[in-house]
Amino acid sequence: MNSKRPFQGAAALLIAAFAVGTAALLWLMVSTEVPVTAHSPSRGIILGLWSVLYVADAPSAWLLAAAIAVALLLIAGVALTERLVATRARRSASPAQPLAPRLVMAATRGAYAGPLTVTVLIPAHNEAVSLPSTLSSLLTQSRPPDRVIVVADNCTDATAEVARRAGVEVFESEGNTQKKAGALNQALKQLLPRQGDNDLVMAMDADTVLDDGFLAAAAGRFTRDRALMALGGLFYGEQGHGLIGQFQRNEYIRYARDMRRRRGRVFVLTGTASIFRPAALRAVAEYRGPSLPGVHGDVYDTAALTEDNELTIALKSLGALMVSPAECTVVTELMPTWRTLWAQRLRWQRGALENLGAYGFTPQTARYWAQQFCLGYGVIALSSYLLLIALMALAQDTWIWFPFWLGLGVLFSAERVITAWPGGWRARLLALTVFPELVFDMFLNVAYVKGIIDISLGRQASWKHITRQGPSLPAQEVSAPAKVG
Repeated sequence: MNSKRPFQGAAALLIAAFAVGTAALLWLMVSTEVPVTAHSPSRGIILGLWSVLYVADAPSAWLLAAAIAVALLLIAGVALTERLVATRARRSASPAQPLAPRLVMAATRGAYAGPLTVTVLIPAHNEAVSLPSTLSSLLTQSRPPDRVIVVADNCTDATAEVARRAGVEVFESEGNTQKKAGALNQALKQLLPRQGDNDLVMAMDADTVLDDGFLAAAAGRFTRDRALMALGGLFYGEQGHGLIGQFQRNEYIRYARDMRRRRGRVFVLTGTASIFRPAALRAVAEYRGPSLPGVHGDVYDTAALTEDNELTIALKSLGALMVSPAECTVVTELMPTWRTLWAQRLRWQRGALENLGAYGFTPQTARYWAQQFCLGYGVIALSSYLLLIALMALAQDTWIWFPFWLGLGVLFSAERVITAWPGGWRARLLALTVFPELVFDMFLNVAYVKGIIDISLGRQASWKHITRQGPSLPAQEVSAPAKVG
């Protein structure tokens, strides 16, 4: 086992210090450039009815140009670094990156690995309610899977029975105390030795529903590119759960849009639904301990709170080529209450920080470090903005408008609406109101700060499973595939 996690305790503090330092530097620049002066508001009439006070002052052209230049340089720097790292990985012939496309293509040239098959693993802990919908979406695909295995982990409900009645296989974990990652490791240790190079392995959550055509599109991608090691789906939120559900749906819509703009370049192989070549999973298991965090022989690092994010970094560290195509989409479960959402996001945020601590700063993790730095700075920026708005509202008897900042607000509102547009009128209306989503963002920011504090103080992390309540669907309503092999 490799216990070396170079920045495990310091990653969160380093990110926080960088964010605070950047914010302080910007504040110093602004305070040096803009003297504190009293504004003399003017009075104007809007539409001949509404009398308002306004101040037409705006930042200097120099300050605006400097801010835009810094932002563009930061964006270009991150994008260029990511592109250079990806290009270098594609061409790498280093033994430390055994999954690099150059090596994979050379090793498989002229070899026929047999017809492509898909084996699906569904880790499930007390998922009798959601499992029927997941199985139905799998078995009715235009290109159905060749084998489906429900990995029943310490279940106390009818999960295994529902799976068997649907005609799929059941693997029951034994003595597992390491949650989802531990259960999948047990199943993969039995499955992988018998998988050929074209016998793909898919891992998907038991609360996920595949959109039709997912497997057909994924199979086509793997068939056309033998260097492709993994494929991740784009996820959207299920319907329902009122306002908190719409917040999450808008968030997921924007995330999927960002992934499409990245032209399929993977950021995270989400646990909702991802497909792997067996060679990729075997390589990760082999390199754990000597060069990757975790126990030698395990595919998933059981110490990671976010095992899907950690596996993505592990594969990238080994040079793997991965994609998230726009045609591979799924619908996933949303958190129904603020309490469960808090638990989920705290786990996500802390898990991401701990993964960076485990890997340290490498070319493959540079993009993830940059994202965390930007998140930290965003926490300070949004908090300061809302605080200043509140102070101005309390300190003045009459509201004074600033056309320059109002114009930026209009552009911001337009961006929010446009990016949430595919979600329908509810998504657009919520985005147009702006401030409710800013409050939601602050909720996520607080979870981010809590994660940093917990890691810095060495507090023990916990993994909380959310069990869906309600009647399960009759198993006979799920169509079973023909037996394979």
